[in-house]
Amino acid sequence: MREIIKKLLAHESQNIANLAGQEEQIFKAIEICANCRGRVIVTGIGKSGIAARKIAGSLTSIGVPAIFLHPTEALHGELGVISQDDVVICISKSGFTPELEILVSEFKRCGLPIIAITADGNSTLAKNADVLLKLPAISEGDPLGIIPTTSVVCSIAFGDAIVSGIVYLKGITKEKFRAHHPGGMLGRRLTKISDIMHTGDEIPVVSPNATLKDAIVEITRKKLGTTLIMDGGNLFGILTDGDVRRAIQRDDIENPLAEKVMKFATPNPKTISPDNIAEEALNIMEKYKITSLVVVKDNKVVGFLHMHDILQRKIV
Repeated sequence: MREIIKKLLAHESQNIANLAGQEEQIFKAIEICANCRGRVIVTGIGKSGIAARKIAGSLTSIGVPAIFLHPTEALHGELGVISQDDVVICISKSGFTPELEILVSEFKRCGLPIIAITADGNSTLAKNADVLLKLPAISEGDPLGIIPTTSVVCSIAFGDAIVSGIVYLKGITKEKFRAHHPGGMLGRRLTKISDIMHTGDEIPVVSPNATLKDAIVEITRKKLGTTLIMDGGNLFGILTDGDVRRAIQRDDIENPLAEKVMKFATPNPKTISPDNIAEEALNIMEKYKITSLVVVKDNKVVGFLHMHDILQRKIV
C-alpha cells in the first residue's frame, strides 16, 4: 500500500514538473485571459468538469470574471450566457468529448479565443484551439492506470499557472484579493491592521518622566499588558508586563517603583503600518517572540496592536 501511494504521488509530481516545458503556451493563455473584456468560460465533463470548476473559482477569487459552463447544459439553452468578449478554456483529456466537439464549433462560430487543455494534440479540441496546453500522454497514476488522477491534477496545475500569471501581470495585492474574500479564515487572515488596532484613548501611554508605578497604573487601566512611552508624539519605547516583573525582581535597585520608566523599557519597539494585514503582524510577532506592535504611519503613532486582538478575531 505504501509503495502504491508513493508511486502515485511521485508520478503526479513529476508530470506536473514536466508542464514547465510549455512556458510559451502558458504565457499566451495568461495574456488571453488577463486581457479578456468579458468572462472566462471554463468547461469540461466528468473529472475534467471538476477541474474546470476549480479553475473558474480561482479566477473569480482574484477578480477575473469567470464561470463554469457544463457542456450538456450549454447545448440545451445555457449557451446564451456567452458573449463575443469572452474567452474559453476547454478541458478534455481525450479531446474528442462529443458534447465539447459541438460546443467548440459554437465557440468558433462566435469568434471566441479557445484555450484547450488536452492530452491529444491531434484531437478535434486541439486542432480548434488558439492555445494548446498539452496534458501528459501517458497512463494515469492509479494502480489501474485509468482513473482520472494525474490528468486532473495537471489540468488544475495549468489553471493555477494561468491564475498566478494574471496575479503578476495585473499587480494584484493581498488587499485586492481580500476584497473577494471578506469571510472565512482566509478573509480574517487578510484583515487590515487598521480594522483591529486600538486607537486614541485606547492606546496605553505614559511620558518618559513617568515612574514605573505610573506605568503599572496605565497598564492596569488599559488592560493591554503594555504601555507605550511617548512625549509630544515621539515614541521613546515600550514597557510590557514582563519588563515590570523583571524590574521588581532586581536586587540592585532599592525601590524600582520610584524609578523612571525608561530605565526598564525597551527602546525602538517593533512597528507596523495600518495598511498591512493581520497575517504580516503575526509573522513579525512570531519572528521576534513579542505580543504587541506599535502601529505607525508617516512616522506618527496611530494605533497599537496586541496578539489578543488577533486571537479574538480568530485569525489564527
